[in-house]
Amino acid sequence: MSDSAQPAPVERDWRASLLALTHPRVVTMLFLGLSAGIPLLLIFSSLSLWLREAGVERAAVTFFSWAALGYSFKFVWAPLVDRLPVPWLTRKLGRRRAWMLVAQVSIIGAIIWMALTNPAGGQLQLTSMALGAVLLGFSSATQDIVIDAYRIESADADLQALMSSTYIAGYRVGMLVAGAGALYLASFFGSEKDSYSYQAWFYTYCIMATTMLVGVVTTLVIDEPVNERTPAYADATTDYVGFLGLFITGAGAFVLTFVLLGDVLATLAGSLSELVANDVLAAVATEALRLLGALAIAVGVARLVLVTGWVNRAMVIETYVEPVQEFFRRYGAKVALLLLALVGLYRISDIVLGVIANVFYQDLDFTKEQIATVVKSFGLGMTILGGFLGGILSVRYGVMRILFVGALLTVATNLLFILLAVVGNHEPLLYLVISADNLTAGLASAAFIAFLSSLTNVRFTAVQYAIFSSLMTLLPKVIGGYSGTMVDSFGYVNFFMLAAALGVPVLLLVWAANRYVELQLPSDQQDSS
Repeated sequence: MSDSAQPAPVERDWRASLLALTHPRVVTMLFLGLSAGIPLLLIFSSLSLWLREAGVERAAVTFFSWAALGYSFKFVWAPLVDRLPVPWLTRKLGRRRAWMLVAQVSIIGAIIWMALTNPAGGQLQLTSMALGAVLLGFSSATQDIVIDAYRIESADADLQALMSSTYIAGYRVGMLVAGAGALYLASFFGSEKDSYSYQAWFYTYCIMATTMLVGVVTTLVIDEPVNERTPAYADATTDYVGFLGLFITGAGAFVLTFVLLGDVLATLAGSLSELVANDVLAAVATEALRLLGALAIAVGVARLVLVTGWVNRAMVIETYVEPVQEFFRRYGAKVALLLLALVGLYRISDIVLGVIANVFYQDLDFTKEQIATVVKSFGLGMTILGGFLGGILSVRYGVMRILFVGALLTVATNLLFILLAVVGNHEPLLYLVISADNLTAGLASAAFIAFLSSLTNVRFTAVQYAIFSSLMTLLPKVIGGYSGTMVDSFGYVNFFMLAAALGVPVLLLVWAANRYVELQLPSDQQDSS
């Protein structure tokens, strides 16, 4: 989190590293992590099993993962969260806590919306489910923006790696609640693969909505972080309205263009498929073109609005442009682009595989109870262990070393899924695969979050971290949306080989980044704000 060059890592005392886990700020992140982890699987794996039981096709199920693309574009509205006050709440709770509470209430509303929707009720109900999932993804991404900013602003840099570890631990507990908990509840209430019950899933998602009260209570009892940087336009209501209008106009242009380009590019996808003889590659290419086209139109519309003078130009530049300029000034264009490439690709192998993982277990005829017990419950323990291990090792040996180890182990553990695909329904092997995969995921995630925090200047906490974390998931989730189509095209074994191969370039990026950037341990970093 510094603007200047940093000294090389210094090894820390084990006892001091372990004692830091009891710091109140570190413990707080456990509960905020739980609140952040609950929504994710209600969009991904739990929802995918619900949709499959309701008779939705596998390819359509994985397309639902795009509902979480809000995580990948949260940098667009992160400045709104960073600057705009919430009427009444900001005065009572402070900037961060007010937005955190708003996001959590919105998450509860989105989960209840999904609970009230039966995906087996036809296309209209399926569309309603998709809209509810999009709202859940948007609300959850907003909560992440605030929690990330709160974490970085609420404690000195020497606690960031361990705060990342407890955040991941809480996050995984939240995923256990929304993963294993949801599957156990759906089975308890009477829904099975060959005996679908909407009522069972209705009760399940309503209960999941109540679990978010943990986050609400935490938000109400914690202190607002002290940050010397206050918004420059605290009393300019007109500027806020114009800023919000700019966002709504740009977002509307993006959505409209994205929808309209769907039909236009459908013909191109068919022609490209014939040309390259690969339906999946053609689909990914046309969707990428559709996404870039919509972004270009949105940016163009936003620039036109700026020209009219309806929006405070200085406010927009300070909010969107300066955080990016500061990052490139700090590292230089060459190193900055290298770091952004690493951020954008580090989790690609893990995310692409994870989108279809639960469907894979179900296709191997593992029951929901087995999936809940082995994948969710047992897997949680391994992930938490990996998270704490990654945090402590990052503090002791340096972030970049553990980042490389995590990337290497991700490639290796993804190959284990090939063995499971060949052997089939074999519970001891499932335990082995989940042990290796989740331990690695926890270790790599802890190091990666600490890495992202190290790149962030606290002068631009919300925006810079939102850009990094958005970039982290954008390409993986776009590709992951086609995982069902890829499996249908060339099978699970080849898919898992591809997922592992996607992680190989990451090793080269970590090695190259380590040559150009020396990231010190968080305890040695100096805040340049």
